[in-house]
Amino acid sequence: MPPRAFPAWRDALPKDRVDVLHRWHALMVENADALDRLISLEQGKPFAEGRGEVMYGASYVAWFADEATRIYGDLIPQQQRGKRMSAIREPVGIVAAITPWNFPLAMIARKIAPALAAGCTVVGKPAEDTPLTALALVMLAHEAGVPTGVLNLISASRENAVPAVADWLADSRVRKITFTGSTPVGKYLARESAGTLKKLSLELGGNAPFIVFDDADLDAAVAGLLASKFRNGGQTCVCPNRVYVQSGVYERFADLLATRVAALKVAPATDPAAQIGPMINARAIDKIARHVDDAVSRGARVLTGGKRLPELGPTYYAPTVLADATHDMQLSCEETFGPVVPLFRFDDEAEAIRAANDTPFGLASYFYSQDVRRIDRVARQLEAGIVGINEGALASEAAPFGGVKESGYGREGSKYGLDDYLSIKYLCQGGLE
Repeated sequence: MPPRAFPAWRDALPKDRVDVLHRWHALMVENADALDRLISLEQGKPFAEGRGEVMYGASYVAWFADEATRIYGDLIPQQQRGKRMSAIREPVGIVAAITPWNFPLAMIARKIAPALAAGCTVVGKPAEDTPLTALALVMLAHEAGVPTGVLNLISASRENAVPAVADWLADSRVRKITFTGSTPVGKYLARESAGTLKKLSLELGGNAPFIVFDDADLDAAVAGLLASKFRNGGQTCVCPNRVYVQSGVYERFADLLATRVAALKVAPATDPAAQIGPMINARAIDKIARHVDDAVSRGARVLTGGKRLPELGPTYYAPTVLADATHDMQLSCEETFGPVVPLFRFDDEAEAIRAANDTPFGLASYFYSQDVRRIDRVARQLEAGIVGINEGALASEAAPFGGVKESGYGREGSKYGLDDYLSIKYLCQGGLE
């Protein structure tokens, strides 16, 4: 059976799609307080972070509303008399979007907005831990005028997640899968959708290094690490997971960082002063505790934190700094996804680069240095899709987001973010002479 909603949405004037996206953006901003509260109560991040996520997600809707009017083609210079050649870009078709729990609004907005802007229709499944935020977002999209059948959402329990998307993977009418989540699940989606050769965008796991050279501004490096590591309690795919500090500044950096981390306020999302909220579930807190216990058993020193906070609830963990981390510890090769900073010591630049790249992942990397020659060298040598140079906050709707190696492929955001929802058609017209 051919798709019913896709042809009409595909053939709509770009201006008509733009108008709908702008109305959707306006409704997101108008309802920011309610969306903020829903995100925080459902996912656990403090209200201030929930509000930031609403505006971040809305920025993608506004960005791609404008990009919808810039889907250009090319007239190819004539190669033979009597023939005209051109290339046009068309929507790929039905898109299946599968999103994670850590940014329940921003991640689905970042996928839906370019799909709708390109003229695609969407079927989506949010994470089982955070379906309500996604449902609220889609409700606002329908209120903004997205036609019936163009944007569709299902929810499913963890046990039913695989059966829920199985039909999408096998159905040839679904032409693209976009997924943010773990590398094992990304590999599963790639395998299972290979039978119909779907287009895929996979934003997968990370193991981000954060390098502090001895010529760095240490105060700036500490501030950057706090911003990048403790956002959403360390539950982001671009959080630094391994912090490498050069020997000459190691102890001083460790002291500065531990002092700042110890002062972070851990509290429920409803506390206006909260800086770190609860972890998403019991599995997450158990993994964090396992990583810390393993590191301590192998010689790591706890500079601050290192314990659960049962007085607050079963899913709270103290922000933690561990000194003397080594590469035989679980947290060096597994993504902790929590508020834990392990500090590794290194002596020279080559050693830091080798250690940073010694992972199958390549999503984000960070480094701090004031040497302009080193900045150029290190930025080119780091194997990552995103590199923060003297900066801990990387996200922007205007920048391409995505990884290399086993962190996936495809890019979200920026002018490149529309490409994954379009295909190129070559037109050759003869008989013109």
